[in-house]
Amino acid sequence: MANVRARVAFKVGKKSHIPAELLSFNGLATDKEHVAIIFKEADKSDQAPLVRMHSECLTGDVFHSSRCDCGEQLDETIERMGEHGGILLYLRQEGRGIGLYNKIDAYKLQSQGMNTYEANNHLGFGDDLRDFTEAAQMLQALSVDNVRLITNNPKKIRELQEHGIEIDEVLGTLAHVKDGNEHYLKAKASHGKHRLKFD
Repeated sequence: MANVRARVAFKVGKKSHIPAELLSFNGLATDKEHVAIIFKEADKSDQAPLVRMHSECLTGDVFHSSRCDCGEQLDETIERMGEHGGILLYLRQEGRGIGLYNKIDAYKLQSQGMNTYEANNHLGFGDDLRDFTEAAQMLQALSVDNVRLITNNPKKIRELQEHGIEIDEVLGTLAHVKDGNEHYLKAKASHGKHRLKFD
């Protein structure tokens, strides 16, 4: 059974430094070091908190790569939760679960004309290898059973529900279109069935 290992106050955000708490966990299904970021004590609210499961994307989150909109979705979520409160689960599953080096190999194939799913398949991987069991474990460790989920991805909705988390509402993020990621976003919408709202 998962439980909270440590809880530390800090400030987060690209545009402004928003007060939050950073949590680590013991007892998760794997040895991956996932963390939760809690805004406005959302885990202690009587109402279902805003929750986003954000999978690590070094190239997008840190280096603001033009190939995806992960960093922009993360920034949008932090700003929203800074205003309304929420729980951001930052999950260490780079490249939809294939890892950083394999993702870079997939980038090379995308540069040759494949979409993001075709590239992963060509490398011998499935469309999306991520498992959200540990996200559910983290919420359960926080005694959060009902959420208002921020996602465009039907897989995240389905897997949280399969692990006993009730979803009261689904809220999308924008699709942050920029030079270089149009093909990626269209593949997510057509192949991955993501519910994208273009800004």
